[in-house]
Amino acid sequence: MTTIAIPLSEERMDQLRLWAEKAGMAPEEFLRRHIEQFLDQPNEPFRQAAAYVLQKNAELYRRLA
Repeated sequence: MTTIAIPLSEERMDQLRLWAEKAGMAPEEFLRRHIEQFLDQPNEPFRQAAAYVLQKNAELYRRLA
């Protein structure tokens, strides 16, 4: 596993601590989970293509259901 350091202002760190506390996590765990969620998301061109295909074939999918 690789570790990175991210400089944050005191105000941002306070905000991060507050959000993490509300989620019941340490700030490091809170950030790690959010970064993983971000990285697991399909990229925007893929999302646009998928939405186009679903819209274009909506009637076909409705009839097949």
